Amino acid sequence: MKIIGLTDIHGKTDFLHTIRTELREADLVVVSGDITHFGDREEASSVINDLLAMNEKLLLVHGNCDRPGAEAFFQNEGISLHGRAVRFGDITLAGAGGSLPCPGMTPNEHTEEEYALLLTGLKREIRTELPVLFVTHQPPFGTVCDYARSGEHVGSETVRMFIQDLEPSVCFTGHIHEGVGLDFIGRTAVVNPGPLHFGGYVQLELKDGAVSGLKVMRDLEVIAEVK
Repeated sequence: MKIIGLTDIHGKTDFLHTIRTELREADLVVVSGDITHFGDREEASSVINDLLAMNEKLLLVHGNCDRPGAEAFFQNEGISLHGRAVRFGDITLAGAGGSLPCPGMTPNEHTEEEYALLLTGLKREIRTELPVLFVTHQPPFGTVCDYARSGEHVGSETVRMFIQDLEPSVCFTGHIHEGVGLDFIGRTAVVNPGPLHFGGYVQLELKDGAVSGLKVMRDLEVIAEVK
């Protein structure tokens, strides 16, 4: 199985055409939030149509810059993973959208307590006999993926605890545009490819549900990988 991971599209879809072959050959495309740039249903629909033109197999979580109308659109289309666990082939995908409170306040934010409630419910839905791909816009605390320009880690302690407890095979994340890279929390690979319009995406290959290849890409070049 081949999965392409994207994040932080912010309404800019031009780079999709650069990777159209990879997208069309993938078994699934996964987006880790910020599909729009403070957009509502109209912008969300436009971006999703561009994605579906490349691949009809699409799942995502909303980001903090996706307004409630966009989030509702994703849910109505049946492509949202927020608070859900979905079986796809021989893996389970589970997701959490939004982010922790940001400077300046954005439309879709959650406290650590709200994440704890969401993730407790999500854990009950997950089939642990299958490998898990966890999709979250808010990165976990303490990896390269949440290392901000300020020089501080700005991820979620609650998301990190969820990963430590559940041990998903891979965590796709985003939100922190400069936090590009690959890291590990225990056995879980955590990847943030950075915004799509900067040329960032992830290539994940699974064989019998296990990771057989994982690459973080930037402008078609491999910048980090697990073989």
